[in-house]
Amino acid sequence: MASFLLSILALAGAVVIDGWTALGTAAEGDRLTRMQASSQWAGDGFDNPQPLWNNIWGTVSGMFDPPPDQSPSTPIPVEWVDPVRFETPPSSGLRVTWLGHSTTLVEIDGVRVLTDPVWGQRTAPVDWIGPQRWFAPPLELEDVPPIDVVVISHDHYDHLDHPTIEAIRDWDTHFITPLGVGAHLEYWGVAPDHITELGWWEDTEVAGLTITATPARHASGRYLLDYNDTLWAGYALATDHHRVYFSGDTGLFPAMMDIGKRLGPFDVTMIEVGAYDQGWPDWHIGPEQAVKAHRWVRGGVMLPIHWGLFDLANHGWTEPLERVIAEAKIRSVRVSSPPPGGSIEPAKVGGPTRWWPTRPWRTAEQYPLVSTKVE
Repeated sequence: MASFLLSILALAGAVVIDGWTALGTAAEGDRLTRMQASSQWAGDGFDNPQPLWNNIWGTVSGMFDPPPDQSPSTPIPVEWVDPVRFETPPSSGLRVTWLGHSTTLVEIDGVRVLTDPVWGQRTAPVDWIGPQRWFAPPLELEDVPPIDVVVISHDHYDHLDHPTIEAIRDWDTHFITPLGVGAHLEYWGVAPDHITELGWWEDTEVAGLTITATPARHASGRYLLDYNDTLWAGYALATDHHRVYFSGDTGLFPAMMDIGKRLGPFDVTMIEVGAYDQGWPDWHIGPEQAVKAHRWVRGGVMLPIHWGLFDLANHGWTEPLERVIAEAKIRSVRVSSPPPGGSIEPAKVGGPTRWWPTRPWRTAEQYPLVSTKVE
């Protein structure tokens, strides 16, 4: 046991030394003062109105019985993006290109928005350990068209990617983050005047686009000692003609109905559907509740995100989409399911397109996901 503990400590030490910069940095000064003045601040960090429930032992036991299709056994079909695509604006005024996980490129009435950009190989502070992506980015970073806004939902590694931020830090763009996350960006070389930090329900305008940070039910942190030191959020993107909802990571929570009332209806919702577990049902919303959230926020077309790129939970890799489509059919919700690299115009969406293989998956009856503290 002593040798095992020493090995764990040695591994942890190696990760800290090798990935020190990627861990980010804590807020201080005026940034910290503003955070502490927020209504979401709970004294020693941020918190949710509905606390997160965890069954640690249930989660650990499930890790010893992984499903056979937790990761793809054959290459995932990817639509490699020709950058020429972006030279012609969408005829409807709104187009979304899904690049995998929670990374999307939104073109909304002449404004380009990049959400949670992750071009790195692993969701970890180092490149030699941690979940590894299943396919290369469908669009090379150097081929990304000029971006007006980059929005970051929170500072977990699968959403705030240090190698990507370092690669794009000199772009002529504006970074929008929840409170406190701007400290990481500034530490990594993003100019302070290119960063705007928002609390829930606060908004800012860039190039005629109104960006509102919306509540979410999640957590933050890049190492054990900074748990909830920064805020997490979703976003509403709005012009005079179109509205887009990006959930970030979230469990189900009642204020989603308020988001719909105050900021909807939305032409398209981009809601996370993967990386769920009954042991932590409040961290990630799960497929059926994602469909419910889509209806609560008054969505038109639903574009499922946060699946199909990393192995982050104990479920089959195709299961999130199978369950979303099954639930959407029951609830008469329009779902779009482009392959990685695929683009959609919500005004032209007819229904889901199947590109993934047929694999065994658990139904909602076999493995229900129900967030706590929601009536």
